[in-house]
Amino acid sequence: MATILVVDDELGIRALLSEILTDEGHTVELAENAAQARSVRESLRPDLVLLDIWMPDVDGISLLKEWGATGMLSMPVIMMSGHGTIDTAVEATKFGASAFLEKPITLQKLLRAVEVALVKPGGRGPAPANGGGPAARGEGGGLPGEGTGGGLVAAPLPVVVPSGPRSEQSFDLDRPLREARDAFEKSYFEFHLAKEGGSMTRVAEKTGLERTHLYRKLKQLGVDLSRNKRGAA
Repeated sequence: MATILVVDDELGIRALLSEILTDEGHTVELAENAAQARSVRESLRPDLVLLDIWMPDVDGISLLKEWGATGMLSMPVIMMSGHGTIDTAVEATKFGASAFLEKPITLQKLLRAVEVALVKPGGRGPAPANGGGPAARGEGGGLPGEGTGGGLVAAPLPVVVPSGPRSEQSFDLDRPLREARDAFEKSYFEFHLAKEGGSMTRVAEKTGLERTHLYRKLKQLGVDLSRNKRGAA
C-alpha cells in the first residue's frame, strides 16, 4: 500500500478523500496549506500527492514548481481544482503533474488516477492490492425508510432484514419520524457493513448507493467506520 498526502484547504474534501483512500488500504496524511504540505513532504516522503490548485497562501501550481526546482518532486502529483481550465491542466502537466482531476471528483476517476500514478515509472508506491477497483456502480437509489405513511404504532416493532449478522432488530416507533428513520438506517448500514466485513465497496454495491454518497450518509448517521474496518478480514 502507498502513503498518500492530500493537500486541500477544504476540510470536507480532505476528510472525504482520506476516508476513500484509507478504505482502499492506503496510509493518508493531510495538509490544509502549502506550509503543512512542505513539512509532510520533508518528513514522510509520500508515494503520491493529491494537490489542490486554489489555496489561500501558496497555490498548488506554485508549490509544484517549487518542488520541481528544488529536486523534491520525486513522487507523482495529481492536481485537483474546482475551477480548472484546459490551460491550467496543461500548465500543471508542464511542471511535472502526473494527472489533473476536476472537482467534484468522481470516485471512479479518483481511484483510476491514483492507480495509474502509483504504477508509472518514477512513482515509488505500489498499486492498490485490490487493483483500485471502484465500487460506486449505482447512482443513488432511495434510502430505506424514505417514504412516509399514516399513524405510527406506539410500540417496539421487529424489522427483519435478510439473514446475516444481527438481521433482526427492534425499533421504538414512539418517537418522531426522522429519529425512527435514522435509527433504522443506521442499523441497516451497520448490518451490511458487518455482513460484508467492513468493505465499503461491497456495501455500496449491495445497497445501490454511489460510494461517496454512502460515506456521507454513514458519517451523518454516526456509524463507527473504524470498528467495521477493524473487524474486516
